[in-house]
Amino acid sequence: MGRKKKNYIFENVEVIDAGARGKSVAKAPDGRVIFLTNAIPGDVVDIQTGRKRKAYFEGSAIKFHKYSDRRATPKCTHFEHCGGCKWQHMKYEDQLHFKEKEVVQNLQRIGHLELENISPILGCEEAYFYRNKMEFSFSSNRWLTYEEINSTEEIDNKNALGFHISGMWDKILDVEKCYLQEDPSNEIRNSVKAFAIENNIEFYNPREQDGLLRTMMLRIVSTGEIMLVIQFFKEHKEKRELLLNYILEKFPQITSLQYIINSKGNDSIYDQDIVLFNGRDHIFEEMEGLRFKINAKSFYQTNSKQAYELYKVTRDLAGLTGEELVYDLYTGTGTIAQFVAKKAKKVIGVESVPEAIEDAKGNATHNKIDNVEFYVGDMKEVFTETFIAQHGKPDVIITDPPRDGMHKKVVAQILNIAPKRVVYVSCNSATQARDLALMKEQYRVVNTRAVDMFPQTHHVENVVLLELK
Repeated sequence: MGRKKKNYIFENVEVIDAGARGKSVAKAPDGRVIFLTNAIPGDVVDIQTGRKRKAYFEGSAIKFHKYSDRRATPKCTHFEHCGGCKWQHMKYEDQLHFKEKEVVQNLQRIGHLELENISPILGCEEAYFYRNKMEFSFSSNRWLTYEEINSTEEIDNKNALGFHISGMWDKILDVEKCYLQEDPSNEIRNSVKAFAIENNIEFYNPREQDGLLRTMMLRIVSTGEIMLVIQFFKEHKEKRELLLNYILEKFPQITSLQYIINSKGNDSIYDQDIVLFNGRDHIFEEMEGLRFKINAKSFYQTNSKQAYELYKVTRDLAGLTGEELVYDLYTGTGTIAQFVAKKAKKVIGVESVPEAIEDAKGNATHNKIDNVEFYVGDMKEVFTETFIAQHGKPDVIITDPPRDGMHKKVVAQILNIAPKRVVYVSCNSATQARDLALMKEQYRVVNTRAVDMFPQTHHVENVVLLELK
């Protein structure tokens, strides 16, 4: 027989900080940390613990004695249930404070780094409606609230078009209005849902692996161009064309209308054929006179306006004069490489995803940039002595790795060739700090600046300038 889990209740506890992954922090009477998901710093609460670890508890606030001055009223009616905007109940200036604090603490505690200059975090002008890409899921068996479950009234419509409930792969929260993407995002989503219900176009059931409508991806970029991709679980020509023709008639401003027939177990589109129904198979984003072609599978920063600010910070810290050879590691679709190219002698971009490199080359050609070159391959295998001998020793390296950070071989190679400056862009300051700790014997941290790309969430980018000692 298993040991019964013991939960604790701690009363009148002040929430003192915001920690990793958006959780708030309090202290138990014995000094152990308690991580909370439903309170913010400054709240005074009663806490019921759930999971207990050796060094900390996980819990939730069950009673509020005092509300923090940092609190804001969430705009979204789905806030308590949707996991997308976990900090919407905190004032934006306080969100920025805790994001910058986490970045600095990670660099100092994990990396044991001396920070010569900490530039103020760069916040977003627009704290809502900033995302250029949203992905919604259909479900014939939507997530129900406790009130609905306990109600005696029969629920005659369980169709949903919205987001996955955190930790529940088969439960979809039906969304009426989302504050993350500008209009006509909400109108398109709600119109598609209403038309599908009215015309008996079945929503997908992930448990039963049945139904027709599976996912919907919507991109709306700063140029005003719109891409809509509907994913169907199986082919039903009559219903598919009925829906797509309705969308085309209702929203003629859509630049690219595409669809996918995907009957496999997961809804990832990257191994699927995408069929163009109307318009172009791509849209264009613009930044400082550069145009970037975006197709359904392209990676592009999801906050267009703040991506421009992030790239300006990166370029400024690189200190380019027009005479430098720059390596752009983990270049993706080459946006940073092309953005800095006019202030560099030459830029070499390296990326492991072949499709991204094809996009990078195409965009460079379209933008008439002739001082950039792009190469594809696993970074730790490509970024070698032979590669450097062939393309030249860089004066500046810009690196923007995924959340896991750089491979140790890549860090070792940077230290081996010892460029004058390294600009490290990161979406995870913890792994950034780990990598920088390996470099601190040869490099000093001249500047660090956090850039907020995702208001209402705990996520933040950070840019660090390293100079050779």
